[in-house]
Amino acid sequence: MNFLDDEKKRQINWWTYSSQTNWISDKNKWGKYKNVSYAHITQANLSDLLWKDIQIELPNYLKNNKINPHSGVRDLLSSWVAAANVYFPARSNNSLKTLLLGFLQSKVSRDIVEVVNVELEYALDGDLSPKKLLGEMDGGRGVGQTSPDVAFIVKTKQGKGLILIECKYTEHSFYGCSARSKKDKGKRKGNPNPEKCLRAAATCDYKILPCHQIVWGRKYLDYFELSSAGITKLKRCPAATAGYQLLRQQALANGIKASGKYDLVVSSVSFDQRNSIIRRCLKSTGIPDFTTGWSDIYQHGADFVTWHHQDWIQYVRDSQKNGEFDDWLKYLNDRYGY
Repeated sequence: MNFLDDEKKRQINWWTYSSQTNWISDKNKWGKYKNVSYAHITQANLSDLLWKDIQIELPNYLKNNKINPHSGVRDLLSSWVAAANVYFPARSNNSLKTLLLGFLQSKVSRDIVEVVNVELEYALDGDLSPKKLLGEMDGGRGVGQTSPDVAFIVKTKQGKGLILIECKYTEHSFYGCSARSKKDKGKRKGNPNPEKCLRAAATCDYKILPCHQIVWGRKYLDYFELSSAGITKLKRCPAATAGYQLLRQQALANGIKASGKYDLVVSSVSFDQRNSIIRRCLKSTGIPDFTTGWSDIYQHGADFVTWHHQDWIQYVRDSQKNGEFDDWLKYLNDRYGY
C-alpha cells in the first residue's frame, strides 16, 4: 500500500472506532464526490471532525469572520481539517502559543519575539488584500482568492511579521493553473493555447506569452520575477501543472513584503513527512524537490520555508510541561499518526 491508501485506512479506522460502528459496511452513511460514494467521505458536521477543544471555537470563528472552509472538509483526508486540528488550538491556548513561538524561532527566524495570533484562510484588507495585490476581484476568504490555509501573525525584534502557510496532508501536488483550460469560466474566456505554458523559461517570457492569468486581470507575475536560476532551470511555467498554489502564495507574500509595512514576511509549506510524492511534484517543471528548489527560482522578496506537521507535534511533545497537551497529542497520534 502507498501513503494515500495507508491514510485512507487510518482515517476510516479512526472514524469507525471514534463514533461510527459498522461504517465500512454501511454505504448509505458515506459521503459522495462527483456522485460516487466513498468510505473516507462523511456526511458529518465540521465540529465532529475537529479536536474537542476547538469544536465550538472554530465554527464560530469562521462565521464571525465570514470565512468559507474548504469544500472538502467532510473528507477524512482533508488537509484543511488537518491544518485546523494541528495549528488552530494555539489561537486561544497561551501555553501552546508560547510553544509555537519557540518552534517558529527554530524553523523561521530567531528575530520572532511573540506570536500574536493564529488565523485561518487569512487575507489582509485594503491595498494588501488579494483583490488589490493579485487582481482576484471575485473572491473572498476561503473561496476564489489566495488566502493561505494558516497564518501566524507575529512580532519581531524590528516590527511586525507575517507567516503564510499552505498545508498539505495526502495531496500529490500544488495543482495546475486554473487558466490552462480552453473552456470559458463565466465571464473569463478560456485559454486558446494552454500548450504555450509548457515552454521552457529560457526560450520565452511568461508575461509576454502572454500569461492567460494576465488576460484575466490577475497580477501574480507582477510579484514573481524569475531569477537567473529560474530562467535556467524551469522547463515550463512553475504554476502550469503542479505549482499553482505555491506561485500564488509566494506572489502574495512577495507583494506584502514589497510594501515595506512588515519586517518579516514568509511563504511556508507545512506537510506530512511521509508524503514523498508531493516533494517531487515539480520534478517535470525542473525542480526535483520543492523544499530545496523553490526558493532558487524567484528574485527574493519574501523568504520560503518548509517544515513537517510532525516537526511541530514533536516539538510540543518534547517541550510541554507536566503532560499539559497529552490529550491533544493522543488525538493527533490516533487520527494522523503524528
